[in-house]
This record gives sequence, structure tokens and C-alpha cells, in this order.
Amino acid sequence: MLKRLIVGLAFIISSTVQVANAALELVITDGIDSARPIAIVPFKWEGAAPLPQDVSAVIASDLQRSGKFSPVATSKMPQTPYSEAEVNFDAWTGLGVDSLLTGTITQDAKGDYIINYQLVDVVRGQLTKGQSRALGSDGELVLSKDHVLFNKRATVPKNRLREYAHRISDLVYEQLTGERGAFLTRIAYVVVNDKDSYPYQLRVADYDGYNERLVLRSKQPLMSPAWSPDGQQLAYVSFQNGQAEIYIMNIYTGQSEKVTSYPRHNGAPRFSPDGKQLALVLSKTGSLQVYTLDIATRKLTQITRGRSNNTEPFWHPDGKSLIFTSDRGGKPQIYRVNLADGATSRITWQGSQNLGGQITPDGRFLVMVNRSNSGFNLAKQDLETGAVQILTKTLLDESPSIAPNGGMVIYSSMFNKANVLSMVSIDGRFKARLPATNGRVRAPAWSPFL
Repeated sequence: MLKRLIVGLAFIISSTVQVANAALELVITDGIDSARPIAIVPFKWEGAAPLPQDVSAVIASDLQRSGKFSPVATSKMPQTPYSEAEVNFDAWTGLGVDSLLTGTITQDAKGDYIINYQLVDVVRGQLTKGQSRALGSDGELVLSKDHVLFNKRATVPKNRLREYAHRISDLVYEQLTGERGAFLTRIAYVVVNDKDSYPYQLRVADYDGYNERLVLRSKQPLMSPAWSPDGQQLAYVSFQNGQAEIYIMNIYTGQSEKVTSYPRHNGAPRFSPDGKQLALVLSKTGSLQVYTLDIATRKLTQITRGRSNNTEPFWHPDGKSLIFTSDRGGKPQIYRVNLADGATSRITWQGSQNLGGQITPDGRFLVMVNRSNSGFNLAKQDLETGAVQILTKTLLDESPSIAPNGGMVIYSSMFNKANVLSMVSIDGRFKARLPATNGRVRAPAWSPFL
């Protein structure tokens, strides 16, 4: 039953993404009122020709997608200061804004772009009226600008303007939350277009859908992409030889290598945290079982046994255990196995079914597909207390993939009978939908930090 359910959901649930160099259109569905107001002032462009990339717009979009920030609309800004000295602190605090990012962009003789930008603590600036005093190295009082959280300058080639905008987003996010930003990351996914001569395509794009590129195409199904820890390789399942086989591809060189081709099913590959092993699922003994494979030596180790179906392995961040989905109790639930001694315990109890589990990078939470009376939805379980929170209310949620900073989850869902890709913050407050526009996409996989 579990095999039929998982295979069925994998083919039924899909999502879509725009064509190359087009943005995924973000539709916020919940949580914007609970996000923290922030001002991203449009950077002042001092060139003659139009700026090829709206840097500040990219930053605002990034921070909004994180679920933690609500950028003030440009039309509602009381002013557009281009340096800390021009900021009217009272005007911004009156809007509830406590942080402001602004800057200028110029172009040098080589055609590169020079970006100067500042992040300002508006509340601290208001309290000190933009000036405070601190002891200098010689013991004398000097003017301090401690309300300026950072003041940076970068020279950026034209083709990397958008990339550097994500870099600024990461800096702002980390400065204000204490957590690493995940805007310089990518997603991988399988696109199915029945009208194409190669209907199955493995693609990679920036996390926000830009800079999409094709890395593999096939006339037979492709499934289950999974990133290596260094972000250079993808493991995936291909049916190009008439049965499911597991391959590893270098996405930069295009070179691929078959790593398993056992009888019947080879599936669900996952790199270990150190990149030296794959967890995978084989059916060479009859039922689906979880194995680990040493990539260098090809040594195979069976992890689960018995007549039940065991699938969807995912590594604990410490690399010492795996979680997996099993129907050994009658219906799919998630279990954890210690790789040192094989000790196995069930970790999900709420809901008639739980499957597709992933653990957040800090090891605190389990994100999974939970089935209840409302259908299949994403849920989060605190691994210490066991408390479960339903994160989504969309239809037929599937294939969750967690951002490398643990802040957001991308997943497949259905909306108005259309296949869409959705996002939800790890606390469940912020939700967004990426509307269907082109093709069918399934199995989104969020990359590690790059």
C-alpha cells in the first residue's frame, strides 16, 4: 500500500515554474500582517542608461519571501534617503519601521557597478538623533554612528548584479535575525512537458526562479533530485533503461554516473551530510528497504529489514541516524534508525498517516506530510516535545524541501485544480503561492548554502 501511495502521489502532485530568466510570481496568501516592517529604499542610480537590474526590488522580494519581513511599499515611504545622514528617524518610526536599507549605484570606466549601501537602525538613530559619543582609542569622546549596523561597498559586474542583490539580502537577514540568510541558493525540480520530444527535464534555478537552466532531459521519467552537500552534484532516479536506476550528475560539467541498477526498484537517493554516502531505497529482496551506499567503494549496507515497505530516507544532520517512512504499523508513519546499532523507534503518532519526512538543519524539527480529516498537509513536529503543528491548508501537499537555514519550506500542492509550487515559513505564519504558468513540475529540492 505504501509503495502505491508514494508512487501515486509522486505522479499526481506537481508544480510549475516560469521559463528561463523569468521570475516565479509570488502570491502572498497569509502572514504578511505578522511580519516585521522594514524599509528598502530604492537605491539611487546615477548612470545615464537604465539600470539593468533593480537591486533594491530584488532585496525587498527576498526579505518578503523569508516570511519575517514586510517591506514598506515605495509609494508609502515618507522620504527616499540615500544615506544615513538624510534619514528622518521620526518619520520612519511613525510607520513602525525599525530598520532601513539604502544606497547608491554608480558605474566605473570598465562598465562595472559600484554599490554603496547602509543598514540603519532607525529606532536607535531616533533615540540618539543620529549621533552618540563613545570613547576613542586615545580615551577621548568621539562621535559614534552605532545606529549604522553596516556600511559596505562592492564592485559588481553587470551579469552578477542580481546575484549580489541576494548577497545583500543575506547580510541584512543575518544582521537582523542572527541567522544565516538562504537567498544565494538554488532549487532543482523535474519538469514534465508531454508535447516536448524529451518530455522529462531536470532543471536548476535560483531559489526565486530566475536563471533557470536545463541540466538533463530524457524521454523516460526522471524523479527524486537530491543535492550533494557542496552543491555541485545531483543524485536522481532515471527510467531511461526501462527500470528505475540511480545516477549522480555534476551539474556544471554535465557528467553523470550510474551508481545503482539492482533488480526492480532503485529510488529516493539522499546524500549524507559529509557527502560520502547515499541513503537509498531498493526492492531487490522483494519489499522496499532502506540501504546506505559508500559512493567511493560502492559498498552497500542494508539498514531496514522485514516484510514491510520502508522508503523516503532522510539523514539526521549529525549523520548518525536516518528517518524513513514505513507501513510496518499498518499505515505510513515515520521512524528513526540509529546507524550504529540498528535500534529503530517510531517518531510520529498524530494523524492517520505521516510520510515524506525531513529534519531541519538544527535537528529540532521534523517537517512531514500529515494526513488528517482535512487531507494531506505539511506539518512540523518538535522532536523534543513531540508537539505537532499543521503548517499548511492547501490541497494534496507533497514533497517538502527545507531551506538550508531552516527558515522556509518549498513544497508541491494543488490550487484551483492547478499544479502550483508553494512556500511556508517554518513557524507556519507566512505562506506564499507560485502560480502555475508553464509545464508540470514535481519534487522541488532546495540546495545547500552555495
